Amino acid sequence: MRSVVLDTETTGMPVSDGHRIIEIGAVELEGRRLTGRHFHVYLQPDREIDEGAFAVHGISSEFLADKPRFRDVADEFFEFIKGAQLIIHNAAFDVGFINNEFALIGQTERADLSEHCSILDSLLMARERHPGQRNNLDALCKRYGVDNSNRELHGALLDSEILADVYLAMTGGQTNLSLAGDGGDGSGRVAPSPIRRIAGRTPSMIIRASDAELEAHAKALAVIAKASGGPSVWQKLEMPAEENA
Repeated sequence: MRSVVLDTETTGMPVSDGHRIIEIGAVELEGRRLTGRHFHVYLQPDREIDEGAFAVHGISSEFLADKPRFRDVADEFFEFIKGAQLIIHNAAFDVGFINNEFALIGQTERADLSEHCSILDSLLMARERHPGQRNNLDALCKRYGVDNSNRELHGALLDSEILADVYLAMTGGQTNLSLAGDGGDGSGRVAPSPIRRIAGRTPSMIIRASDAELEAHAKALAVIAKASGGPSVWQKLEMPAEENA
């Protein structure tokens, strides 16, 4: 499964009032690992930025004056996301803006992302798992122990990287992500090392867990199951076959 975690910043909202995208940030996941590939661009929107939006992201019209327009990056952006599972927090907002940008430049065949990508809304997922609680990105970072200390203002690339960590934590996966270039093959996967046997090595003593340790382990598994919305892998191994089907 190839996934792209994506976020945008805009001149304001709603899109029906003529607001435009000013920043796109996206990171690629394969096999639940960051590949190191990303897409990031600031865009000239050809309109002013609302004060409320500026207070959120801190991106000014002066900063964007010499930036490319969406039509200049549309092909590169589409090739990056095409065929992927898009993971977006509050997907309806970002997808609506992206569809509008493609429509404005006459690329109507691309103006419905759902025809080219599958879309997973991490906000809807969080609401299902944590009903009645705050489920914005900052709240989820706190809930799942994801470091967002560098996030003073919203930024599309930073938010997409943080959302990747949150999504993997929320779905019970690895959050210490391997990047291409850290000993892998460029795909984010690390090649396994050959097993070496040490001659003459005395077998290690096997120390059994105490009753107290087993009880603490069971409590930890219960916490994991509650956070991920289902039994952990270890609990499934102990289930009867008919329950684990």
